[in-house]
Amino acid sequence: MSPRIAIAHDYLTQRGGAERVVLSLARAFPEAEIHTLFYAPDQTYPEFRERTIRVSPLNRIAAFRRDPRLALPLLAGAASAMRIDADIVIASSSGWAHAFPTDGRRIVYCHSPARWLYLPDDYLGDAGRLSPKRLAVGALGPGLRRWDRRAALRADAYLSNSTVVRERIRRVYGIDAPTLFPPFSPAVAEGDQERIPELVGWAGPDGAEGGHHLVVSRLQPYKHVDRVVEAFRSMPDRRLLVIGTGPEKARLQSLAPSNVRLVEGLSDAQMRRAYGHARTLIAASHEDFGLTPLEAGAHGVPTLALRAGGYLDTVAEGVNGMFFGTATPEAIGEGVRAISEQAWETQRIREHVARFSEEIFIRRIRDIAAEQGPA
Repeated sequence: MSPRIAIAHDYLTQRGGAERVVLSLARAFPEAEIHTLFYAPDQTYPEFRERTIRVSPLNRIAAFRRDPRLALPLLAGAASAMRIDADIVIASSSGWAHAFPTDGRRIVYCHSPARWLYLPDDYLGDAGRLSPKRLAVGALGPGLRRWDRRAALRADAYLSNSTVVRERIRRVYGIDAPTLFPPFSPAVAEGDQERIPELVGWAGPDGAEGGHHLVVSRLQPYKHVDRVVEAFRSMPDRRLLVIGTGPEKARLQSLAPSNVRLVEGLSDAQMRRAYGHARTLIAASHEDFGLTPLEAGAHGVPTLALRAGGYLDTVAEGVNGMFFGTATPEAIGEGVRAISEQAWETQRIREHVARFSEEIFIRRIRDIAAEQGPA
């Protein structure tokens, strides 16, 4: 008899790389139920509607579904009450799902130890010293760190999603977590394309659609999207398309010059068009794993990335992209001009990113689950 497998994830309330990993896990284990603190169908990928989703009682509160950070004081208790009846639980976690209790075996796929506990400046951004968020994290931090470490040490197997996260897990928990790179999404890489209404009539100097530079990112302070926008203020002959949403959206819209467009909520077909017609992807934040260069690379598009974090795993200089040293408008601008002058081999880019395919990821996670077996 095959073991009963369940999938756990912190919350399904947005469209991002971690949520795409959950979709890949769901394809690896098509019978698995998904357990999560919050689920907002209209805010995340539509494929989740086809799955059985188990949520916490806090999901009834609309404000928490819109922004789970508002529930921070309640989340440890809610996570501790999310008991899962399964032989094996695969937890896709950035701080909460690794703590969902179970009598079965627990495999944790860690995107990062909780940023609000161990990298608070990334989480809080420009929040002032007396802001409610900073005060809450300061007050709750010591107790949550003890709770978090206990949860991590209960895992039967711990996996990291990148080299930098593996080192972070070792430092925070004392666990050596082998790296299993997440896959880029076949939904973004392959299929039909659909025009993006906001871009109709937004053409380059030669009147042709496409040829834009691209940012795909959550709009949070540590993502440095504002630095990219500022870089393009001094390059009016080049166009920048920013795809994403988040707390920085209004500020970025106020900063954006006429050669910068911001859009959100695109379908996979529209994402394929945005990637497929791009000249370059720009990735300016310190990421745990560099997923967007893989999605761009599946279309043969090179990446200009910050020389840091997970991009060191996914960007091979001179093969599928190049780096800049600091996240400043000046360095980004110099990088845009340099990458635009270089000739790129589309096939070579695609061959590089094929090493991060979903097929490879699914085969490895199934092997790991089989090694664990039922408790």
